[in-house]
Amino acid sequence: MKEKVILAYSGGLDTTAIIPWLKENYDYEVICCCVDCGQGSELDGLEERAKYSGASKLYIEDITDEFCDDYIIPCVQAGAVYENKYLLGTSMARPGIAKKLVEIARKEGATAICHGATGKGNDQIRFELTIKALAPDIRIIAAWRDSKWNMDSRESEIEYCKAHGIDLPFSSDQSYSRDRNLWHISHEGLELEDPANEPNYDHLLVLGVSPEHAPDEGEYVTMTFEEGIPKSINGKEMKVSDIIRELNILGGKHGIGIVDIVENRVVGMKSRGVYETPGGTILTEAHDQLEELVLDRATMDVKKDMGNRLAQIVYEGKWFTPLCDAVRAFVTSTQKYVTGTVKFKLYKGNIIKAGTTSPYSLYSESLASFTTGDLYDHHDAEGFITLFGLPLKVRAMMLAENEKKN
Repeated sequence: MKEKVILAYSGGLDTTAIIPWLKENYDYEVICCCVDCGQGSELDGLEERAKYSGASKLYIEDITDEFCDDYIIPCVQAGAVYENKYLLGTSMARPGIAKKLVEIARKEGATAICHGATGKGNDQIRFELTIKALAPDIRIIAAWRDSKWNMDSRESEIEYCKAHGIDLPFSSDQSYSRDRNLWHISHEGLELEDPANEPNYDHLLVLGVSPEHAPDEGEYVTMTFEEGIPKSINGKEMKVSDIIRELNILGGKHGIGIVDIVENRVVGMKSRGVYETPGGTILTEAHDQLEELVLDRATMDVKKDMGNRLAQIVYEGKWFTPLCDAVRAFVTSTQKYVTGTVKFKLYKGNIIKAGTTSPYSLYSESLASFTTGDLYDHHDAEGFITLFGLPLKVRAMMLAENEKKN
């Protein structure tokens, strides 16, 4: 009986070419696994394609709700944004996908897991670190880094498939390289490879429109949260995945969440891409607006550091690590009172505040008012100024004394 390998399968040219390559070079029984994180119609016709290409079976595993509840929400609660722009759409999905690959490998008694991530990208790290953390005994085959892999272009992959009796309608024409799930879609390639070029948004965008083509009329949206978790939109309660779907529609309509970024990959190179994250941008901003009202200054200060740290951890594929667990535990503890209602207006790429309320608000109108209230007298500030100003005063006196000596 042949040993089994689980192939992370998308149905694209790369992973389709890997099926006959694995059979030819390793004599494995190839079992494909496509993990659904909300990529929609991209899954149509996959089973026929996988089996036609030589796989013995295909699993299509839907983890959309798990993706939202166990990966997206912790990052939103943390305010985890990589390099101040990237909302981690691909990064968050990879540990969930790899975890499912391990589950299928255990179910099938497979000895290896194969992925089609290139040696230039981040995904190879995210897949392999997760597999090592959850199943250190399972062999990992990274096709593009394998000495037996000699294909270096779409044309060569198409020719390889045809030589092995696989004639599918793959085009050799170059197009954007995209990754899509419920949270976002990323775009790389074509004019984006040169940072001097402006993105061709009319050709590129999938989830929405550019702000120039958004409606001239703004749209108000009201959201509620309980302990940092979104619960409703405009009075309608929904599970998290449906909230994100609804926000994607609203955000796409109004040109929200389009980011053009040159980012630093884990492997050391810079890459340029455009991310569409309409619903995620709204959800993140709404959560941040509520936190402004309920978190104290010291907690917010440390939480910003933890958010940046979590973004780095997730981007580098280190989800299943003690450090990630510890950071997430801290973030969870900060969300106990992040409950309330957030209202905002969507208008041509902007999310405009329209009012925030919470039963746990730390905002006191009496304290904040410019008129002297019952709880605070302007003279009370003198003590704080003395406390915070003392180190500055001492340093200035020291410098002045040194100048006299010199």
